[in-house]
Amino acid sequence: QVQLVESGGGLVQAGGSLRLSCTASGGTFSPFAMGWFRQAPGKDREFVAAISWNGINTWYADSVKGRFIISRDNAQITMYLQMNSLKPEDTAVYYCAQEKMTNPTDQFMSLAGVTTIVNWGQGTQVTVSS
Repeated sequence: QVQLVESGGGLVQAGGSLRLSCTASGGTFSPFAMGWFRQAPGKDREFVAAISWNGINTWYADSVKGRFIISRDNAQITMYLQMNSLKPEDTAVYYCAQEKMTNPTDQFMSLAGVTTIVNWGQGTQVTVSS
């Protein structure tokens, strides 16, 4: 059973940067799509970014496009989320997830009716102060 472990969260001032990591323990990411999601207090979990099994194709929520970069290193079984120009509204617990598809589905990115998520991480807190 693959376990996903996030790290890299913390407290940062608005305009700053953080890099989150998601590492697979006991297995591998390949050949599945991966994604980052976040959940702020009192809000639903929402899509942030996704990446295809080979790292070539990426997708982003409009709210983070141009500021966040998702990447993966299948050899090192680690996925990253580089977060730049952080805003207070980016404050949330960030989760990584693995989908049993080579490319992320619309259901995966919307979390609506998705049945193909095979793993979630435990989450890492990101807090952006104004």
